[in-house]
Amino acid sequence: MTMKKSLVIAISSVSGGGKTTITNELACQLPAASILRFDEYAFEGPENLAKWAKEGADYNAWNLAPLLEDVLLLKERYDLILLDYPFAYQNSRMKDVIDLAVYIDTPLDIALVRRMLRDYPEGSATVMKKDLSHYVTYGREAYLAMEHKIMPNSDIVIEGTLSKERITQRIIEEIDKFKW
Repeated sequence: MTMKKSLVIAISSVSGGGKTTITNELACQLPAASILRFDEYAFEGPENLAKWAKEGADYNAWNLAPLLEDVLLLKERYDLILLDYPFAYQNSRMKDVIDLAVYIDTPLDIALVRRMLRDYPEGSATVMKKDLSHYVTYGREAYLAMEHKIMPNSDIVIEGTLSKERITQRIIEEIDKFKW
């Protein structure tokens, strides 16, 4: 039995960097694609993300078996799989199924503002202050770890301040280079 050759594209960035927006836009332009979203899974992973980031952000500390199983299942049915997935090639179990890792390089201040607007459309100032304080004290380390580990190990890096249309077009140009 011959396994169908499919293309798996990982779209990575920091939280608020545009992964979901760009994955959704790609799905609109590539309707035969299937999407898997990291945030829709409950993974076993580090309990203290700040400590994990300070200790070197080992992306293999995450058990991504459920996501990997779904990718392998979808590879049999789809030509193109889009992963809304923050780790690119950094998890050793996932790296072998990814054909193209894209990193959206969004400045941390813009990513933070986008995340706050997304997560707190009607939020109270107290809740927002608590989240911002957590970001400054702990969360920023994890964002910086991504800039130092995920971005340089991605196949292409795209400026996150570009329009979603330009980012999507750039990714489609890369996808078109594959002969599958």
